[in-house]
Amino acid sequence: MTDHQDFMKEALNMAEIALKNNEIPVGCVFVHKNKMIAKEMNNTNKSFNGIFHCEIIAINNILKDYPSTIFEETDLYVTVEPCIMCASALRQLHIRSVYFGCANERFGGTGSVLRLHDDKGVDPTYPVFPGNYRKEAIFLLRQFYLQENKRAPKPKSKKNRVMKYDLPYLDLSRYESRIHIILSEKLILLVPQGKNIW
Repeated sequence: MTDHQDFMKEALNMAEIALKNNEIPVGCVFVHKNKMIAKEMNNTNKSFNGIFHCEIIAINNILKDYPSTIFEETDLYVTVEPCIMCASALRQLHIRSVYFGCANERFGGTGSVLRLHDDKGVDPTYPVFPGNYRKEAIFLLRQFYLQENKRAPKPKSKKNRVMKYDLPYLDLSRYESRIHIILSEKLILLVPQGKNIW
């Protein structure tokens, strides 16, 4: 087991807790010098606050204890690609890199919809590494969307929905972040080129 795997598994654990609490199952872990400094899950349903994404909550908690410069040496592990809001916040904070599970086809800010992590701008860019525990992240989201969400603005009946087990194609060219793919029997883990994780 590598540190990357451990950190992604902890993010998945947070997403599972979110699912059990009727939250959209997204979890994250912020890692500074190989130590977790924050871990969170989404809290949009319970709080009735649409911006309480796990990344934003964790960032606020980190800033209570550390200066903002800590993000320059901090990596984010998150189960779902950061949305446009979170991707922008991460760039403004100068996050070092982001590892995520599945794409966010509706609101993704690091390649699926917009490329806020590496477009031309004032703040430094950051690399993203998609596809880490992608299947697990997708199935957690699908489990959530099979159940009724009574806190949704317009709840929809889901009694006729069934779990889908096919996986959408992941077009890595949309992310173009110095990606190196390591294959094993049960895992595809994306890490920076030249970084030895074994």
